[in-house]
Amino acid sequence: MSLGQDLAPHLPFLRRYARALTGTQQHGDAYVRATLEAIVAAPQDFPRDVDVRLGLYRTFQRIWDSVNEDADETDEGDPHAGIANARLAKITPRSRQALLLTQLEGFTPEDAAYLMDEESSDVEEMVRDAIAEIERQTRADVLIIEDEPIIAMDLETIVRDLGHNVTGVAVTRDEAVAQALAQRPGLVLADIQLADDSSGIDAVKDILAEFSVPVIFITAFPERLLTGERPEPTFLITKPFQRSTVKAAISQALFFDAATVPA
Repeated sequence: MSLGQDLAPHLPFLRRYARALTGTQQHGDAYVRATLEAIVAAPQDFPRDVDVRLGLYRTFQRIWDSVNEDADETDEGDPHAGIANARLAKITPRSRQALLLTQLEGFTPEDAAYLMDEESSDVEEMVRDAIAEIERQTRADVLIIEDEPIIAMDLETIVRDLGHNVTGVAVTRDEAVAQALAQRPGLVLADIQLADDSSGIDAVKDILAEFSVPVIFITAFPERLLTGERPEPTFLITKPFQRSTVKAAISQALFFDAATVPA
């Protein structure tokens, strides 16, 4: 099998990581394209002594580090710049990377250490620092759009345990829009497929047409929303999910939200 065929199954999840790291699909996907271009230009430099997924993320990390080594994580022209810079006063970019690699992408501290050129003990400390910052985040009102009762209850418990308020749980598109307009949430957790065959994506589009709010989508088929070929979600959780994954995704969605920047 060719290197390209080996890499293909891992590209959607690299896009997920890159989007969460940058806060936008546009910037995240651009880093992924740069990663692939680097691999195509110099395939002999691709790490062959590790698992292909590790090699892919390692190549991405090298590009990310080279671009951001002597600059802030965001440019002044980036609409997220002021928000992210306010956050960066509280948490280092490396801590966010460590959190996402371990909690969102599921790498072990040892693998994350390899990807980041760090010691595993340092990665574990970075994750602890990132989690501590999550605990200090301004609390948000959260709307959950989920038609499976057990999953909805699980999400509600996680959200409340993080200190956020749940404004409601909607099971259809119309119900979700009505609840959002009645009490504007500061964050939306939305399943893709809802009761009565309505769509969480359509519900979110209706909500975003009325006001801006960070959104995290939940799906059992993440590859369908991580193609890089059309407008797609920035933040995505895969079913079945771990509590730590939901926690990391919420922290990143709120990281780029002006309403939750600490004073």
